[in-house]
Amino acid sequence: MYRDINFAKVIKTLERLSARIDERFPKSGLHLVCCELLIISQETEPHLAKISKANYWLRGGVASIIGIVFAFIIYGLSLFQFDFSNITLAEFFPFVESAVNDVILVGLAIFFLISLETRFKRSKAIAALNQLRAVAHIVDMHQLTKDPTEFETSANRTASSPVRYLSPFELKRYLDYCSEMLSIVGKIAAMYAQQLPDAAVISSVNEIESLTSSISRKAWQKIMIIHQNVAVIDSKKS
Repeated sequence: MYRDINFAKVIKTLERLSARIDERFPKSGLHLVCCELLIISQETEPHLAKISKANYWLRGGVASIIGIVFAFIIYGLSLFQFDFSNITLAEFFPFVESAVNDVILVGLAIFFLISLETRFKRSKAIAALNQLRAVAHIVDMHQLTKDPTEFETSANRTASSPVRYLSPFELKRYLDYCSEMLSIVGKIAAMYAQQLPDAAVISSVNEIESLTSSISRKAWQKIMIIHQNVAVIDSKKS
């Protein structure tokens, strides 16, 4: 029961997060990003089901090609008249070398054909994971200008300074929402590793989880700075 990631519960968690962001920061860019992530999460399960489904047309085509190749090999061998009684050692080794090379080439060709379906599935999964990686970077862009050390909008501002309108509490909530979204991005990515245990897919998923964890740490470092600054301000007031 608790050994696999549940698609429905991830979507439900994301829907609740989207509602929380909309209630706290209505019509914000962060809420739009969360809505986009919700769409991606809802598309993930059917997309994975489609990718995981066996492609019998491709398998049949590959099997037919392999069968034709072996038929030609057998037919070609039947045309040769092998007489090893008169062959010398100097002639035998080149013959063996050529035969081994042919076997290797045929084996590589067969491996290429057999792995076609896996490589098609891998490319589709990695394309979807790249979308999640882009979402993680977009979330990072939203928390980028959220400075936890400056709460006064008029303090040392320049013409190009970002507008700072969030209170310490609102800024903490904003950064917390960013961290939650990043965590969900990692969970959606993990679904691909769960359904497609391919080495390249798992490597891409691990990269996304490392990326989201790194960005989330930056958000929590800002939250800790806010806590410290608020504590200093409260001590000065007292």
